[in-house]
Amino acid sequence: MNTLLITLLVIAMAATAYVLVRGVMNMASGKDVSGAKSQEWMRKRVLFQGVAILLVVLILIVAGADK
Repeated sequence: MNTLLITLLVIAMAATAYVLVRGVMNMASGKDVSGAKSQEWMRKRVLFQGVAILLVVLILIVAGADK
């Protein structure tokens, strides 16, 4: 169970990093004048960060239950 949660955590962290880089690249390009696309990327980043935090909490709960 712990291995599955850690794998999911790594995937969530990678997704967060990917979305963060894409959002920064989108903002740096200057093509999105209204900022709608950049805002969409940052919302996705916050979502993936939330999932990663939830997984960390679950890992800590599972680790505490094993003792």
